[in-house]
Amino acid sequence: MTTRSTILITGASSGLGEGMARLFAAQGRNLALCARRLENLEALRTELLAAHPRIQVEVRALDVNDYDRVFQVFEELDQALGGLDRIIVNAGIGKGQPLGTGAFHANRQTAETNFVAALAQCEAAMQIFRRHGRGHLVVISSMSALRGMRKNITTYAASKAGVAALAEGLRSEMLGTPIKISTLYPGYIRSAINEKVKNAPFIVDTETGCKALVKAINKEPAKACVPAWPWAPLGFAMRVLPLAIVRKMT
Repeated sequence: MTTRSTILITGASSGLGEGMARLFAAQGRNLALCARRLENLEALRTELLAAHPRIQVEVRALDVNDYDRVFQVFEELDQALGGLDRIIVNAGIGKGQPLGTGAFHANRQTAETNFVAALAQCEAAMQIFRRHGRGHLVVISSMSALRGMRKNITTYAASKAGVAALAEGLRSEMLGTPIKISTLYPGYIRSAINEKVKNAPFIVDTETGCKALVKAINKEPAKACVPAWPWAPLGFAMRVLPLAIVRKMT
């Protein structure tokens, strides 16, 4: 297992990104943290440096839908920390309504943030990794990406399936090279993105979920359902069962 010393995380001002940042800091990793809310990032930076004074923490305000800014910030942080060796594409939103109910704006925003903005982040990351000749790109997808989902999460699931396919294409290209690509499929982990979801089976708290994510990321798998139990067997079932049965599970 390769130890990655310098890690960039998008969407790091709250939820899973913030939780992963705390855990990687405790492991002695240098961090580059990006999100729209700079004041939250600065507070987190202060907390992390007080607890772990030997690490470096750089923060930048970043709206991932500002694609030019994505490239600029990633390059700035690569230079500031002497080279990024892991980039976690985590930023995303969970807005959405059933298609055809007048909520195109919300569905489009979800599709653009979760896929097009993720594409920009992957492009910027791979530009850095190709130049360095090494690196680890981590794409946070979702268990909902495994099959088409209904109602409010139709677009969300489709966007997460798209980003998973994007990562797999990169993985195919990079096989046998020092550039590794991992796709993580989180199940229900409590965070701001799902705080209003009523039907959330097997949900775990943010700390438990983040520990499972960091553990999986450090193993650098091609793919991983997180937490592994019960989502790995459920993921297999979701892939093979008839849609009429999968529909009842979601």
